[in-house]
Amino acid sequence: MGQDIREVERLLEFDRIKEKWAELAHTAWAKEKIWEAEPFLSESVLLHALAETTEARLLLEKGGTPPPVSLNGVEELVTIAGKGGCLTADGLEQIGSALAAVKRLKDYLNRCKQYEASLPYYEENLDAQEPLAEQIRQQIRNGRVDDEASKLLKSLRSEMERLHDKAKEKADAVMRANRECMSDSFSTVRNGRLCIPVKKEYKFKIAGSVIDKSATGNTLFIEPASVAKISGELQTVTIEAENEERRILFTLTAMVADAAEVMEQNMRTIEKLDFIFSKGKMSMEYDGTCPRINTERRIVLKDGRHPLMDRTVCVPLQLTVGGGINGIVITGPNTGGKTVAIKTAALTCMMAQCGLHVACGEADICMNSNFLCDIGDGQNLSENLSTFSAHIKNVLDILDRVTPQSLVVMDELGSGTDPTEGMGIAIAILEELKKSGALFLVTTHYPEVKQYAEKEEKMVNARMAFDKESLQPLYRLIIGEAGESCAFYIAGRLGMPDFMLRCAAKAAYGENAPDMPQKLTEAKQEIPKTVPRIIEKKKSTNRMQEAAMRFKRGDSVMVYPDKKIGIVCQCANEKGVLRVQLPDKKIWINHKRLRLHVAAEELYPEDYDFSIIFDTIENRKLRHKMGKRHVEGTEIEIE
Repeated sequence: MGQDIREVERLLEFDRIKEKWAELAHTAWAKEKIWEAEPFLSESVLLHALAETTEARLLLEKGGTPPPVSLNGVEELVTIAGKGGCLTADGLEQIGSALAAVKRLKDYLNRCKQYEASLPYYEENLDAQEPLAEQIRQQIRNGRVDDEASKLLKSLRSEMERLHDKAKEKADAVMRANRECMSDSFSTVRNGRLCIPVKKEYKFKIAGSVIDKSATGNTLFIEPASVAKISGELQTVTIEAENEERRILFTLTAMVADAAEVMEQNMRTIEKLDFIFSKGKMSMEYDGTCPRINTERRIVLKDGRHPLMDRTVCVPLQLTVGGGINGIVITGPNTGGKTVAIKTAALTCMMAQCGLHVACGEADICMNSNFLCDIGDGQNLSENLSTFSAHIKNVLDILDRVTPQSLVVMDELGSGTDPTEGMGIAIAILEELKKSGALFLVTTHYPEVKQYAEKEEKMVNARMAFDKESLQPLYRLIIGEAGESCAFYIAGRLGMPDFMLRCAAKAAYGENAPDMPQKLTEAKQEIPKTVPRIIEKKKSTNRMQEAAMRFKRGDSVMVYPDKKIGIVCQCANEKGVLRVQLPDKKIWINHKRLRLHVAAEELYPEDYDFSIIFDTIENRKLRHKMGKRHVEGTEIEIE
């Protein structure tokens, strides 16, 4: 299935425009209409929609924001009234509030008639039903039928209040007279009857009817006989008052039912005005301009902006396509703004064709039968398609649907595959677009595509300006010039050595590689090695240990610088230090201060017991004893 309008809206970010647009509407109908908005295909309808937006903007600027009208639930209330139901006091009060808001809107539109616009004359379609509104205001207040709604109701409610007070006095009198029988000091209402709390043991002392009892059963709630008579009268009056309230509600509901058709027209008019004013508010949000509309396949944007971008940092777009030039091929470095440029142009055209003002200083925009887009990688995971496969599938769908009245935008034409083959595919796509007669804006990196666009009719190159000194994109579209990737400039300015730049240029262009700019050839001829180094263990340590281990136990050595003769009694440790027995003492000494005098093999037989030389007589005797049996408390000291 081909790309639908909602997918195109997402690619061009028109869905984000709609989000902001819908926030400016109050009624559910207007919000729904905003989300359903699509480009108009009728020139007269489009021009009328744009005129409405322009007039709404005018009224907002000169007359201020129109008073909001809440219609939530009003339609359901009118339907209930029309079917013979009875509206509650709350419902009637809601109807009254809506009619008051209609009156305020009528007054606003009447004031705006001085600005010589046709939009204020929607006032004639609004009827505030002032008699009904006034009747509701007089008879309904704070969610109930007001005491003053009728003389009878006022009289009945006064009588209800009098009887209630009288019953309370009777109950209090009984409680005072029988204080010892009461479990509490105040009366209460149980099951709609005024009762006094009586201890159960005094049940028969109080004349009256038991209405209820406490959870424990220790207290009985009794309606005294003197109160019962008054309660009967009160109940009769209450019923009469309720009947009068119901009569008033039915009368007001009937009036609403009689005005149902007018109320329906009010709602439709308010919803339409809400939608129109939301377009005017949107225009004010991004300081929009009403575009000129043509059917001559011409798009001219002067100082165009993306409406979602900050105006203080957005570089205005200047673009002209049509009138003999059907396609623009935009080239330039990455992050240079190529994609933003084509999306801005297409989004501007879509907004204009939906009846919205555009974020331009000036715009002349043709109507398009459809908008066709290939932006982003388009990878389709559900169909297991690679980036390139999805890209080609989308392109083929576009070529199948393109007509002379289409607007086509394609980003990174031919990307995602082998450069040579991608370049060929890009040119083939451009050739088909040229044959279709559609207007198209495409971006690419391929130099061969630039050359193709340069020599083809109805096609022109364009580039995004780039500051080679600061390495910053300027986001300015220059039509008529092919862009360059600036990769060598960027790499050189960032420190890539000259020999690498020459190698890259030769690989890219062969023997015809362009000369590198002088500023780049001053780069270092080798890449500085600033990465961390592995520090290996010094080899000398192993050699030192090997040298020290040449001395064995029993070797006769000469100790320098004194040139004393000693015998090795303990071999070298990891630091190359040995222990040597001198005639009067044992010492620790570095192997470097020793020279072999006579090897142990030449002085002693194999398996010679060196303890005879190095151990004391006492230790030798103890060793002999301990070799035969355990000697309690005996220790051998080893030096």
